[in-house]
Amino acid sequence: MHVAQILKTKPSGEVITVTPGTSVAELAHVLSVRKIGAVVVSPDGASVAGIVSERDVVRELGKRGPACLAETVDTLMTTRIVSCTPQETTHDVLQKMTDGRFRHMPVMEGERMVGFISIGDVVKSRLMELAAEKDALEGMIKGF
Repeated sequence: MHVAQILKTKPSGEVITVTPGTSVAELAHVLSVRKIGAVVVSPDGASVAGIVSERDVVRELGKRGPACLAETVDTLMTTRIVSCTPQETTHDVLQKMTDGRFRHMPVMEGERMVGFISIGDVVKSRLMELAAEKDALEGMIKGF
């Protein structure tokens, strides 16, 4: 399966972003209200300046306490972004996520972000692929 197919299964094509300069407290509110694990930091909703996850917030809270909530996402965000394209396979994306030890990835067409996927999205898609392969093999064995 390709990333483009994963994007079609997501309930909304909208990518949740915050702008550089957003406070960590505002970010935590967005993550909580939207029930998501990460957001893209983007000045325009299409380019990627960074990614901030709930884990980034928790780690900073553990290190410095609640004072970090007044700072901006720029201080927490990951700026070395690994992305994928809609044409990449789920296997390729899982390999990148595993190698880089991260759970969220922007989907890019050139310099423009066209989606944002999580490891949960990719695993769900791989499980659907494996189930379809299993059914096809059973059909061949049973002569259907």
